[in-house]
Amino acid sequence: MTDTTKVVAITGASSGIGAATARRLAADGHRLLLGARRTDRLESLAKEIAAAGGTAEFQRLDVTDAADALAFTTAAQERLGRLDVLVNNAGVMPLSPLAALKTDEWDRMIDVNVRGVLHGIAAALPLMRAQGGGHVVNVASVGAYEVSPTAAVYCATKFAVRAITEGLRQESAGDIRVTLVSPGVTESELADSISDSAAREAMRVYRAVALPASAIAEAIAYAIAQPAEVDVNELVVRPAASAQ
Repeated sequence: MTDTTKVVAITGASSGIGAATARRLAADGHRLLLGARRTDRLESLAKEIAAAGGTAEFQRLDVTDAADALAFTTAAQERLGRLDVLVNNAGVMPLSPLAALKTDEWDRMIDVNVRGVLHGIAAALPLMRAQGGGHVVNVASVGAYEVSPTAAVYCATKFAVRAITEGLRQESAGDIRVTLVSPGVTESELADSISDSAAREAMRVYRAVALPASAIAEAIAYAIAQPAEVDVNELVVRPAASAQ
């Protein structure tokens, strides 16, 4: 491993932004640990990366389980030698109006989008500090900056990720690099979890102009590639044709 290649653990790596990021970072020579619940997809992606000459291990991960998150970061250290970068990418987006009272879906968003990020940070920070540094990349959303109908709880979780990321940055100056990447409308499976019919139709129209997941992967790769003394704090990436 050269000075510029790193060990990167990616949550939510089975599809969308996570999978695209894995492909992009593997092409840069980084060694990867891929985490998600769908291990069949992780295995397929790891084989694809290996066939292209890259290095990727995988492990089942439920980010809502703190013990799972700890096992995931520990696996990076044990199987790949260290943990340089954690990409907290796992997220869910079952949108609905508040009046629909889909409280189970609210809880799921809080568990995955907020607790999942906190579990990743809690698991990675001790390892990174013990080895003398590291980089935490949290994937939020333009929903971390604005709120729209049916997205109140989702946006609340992404506002929280933004606040957590900024707090970690301030507390880790000179020690751990911290980056917030906030995608605009991006091609992914996030909208597949929307059970509310009106919200699903609104999202179909909203997503008429969308970025490929590879565009967000490029942003993450850019942040990781900067020299150690450079900390890219926030990147907001939107489709050029979209006002939102």
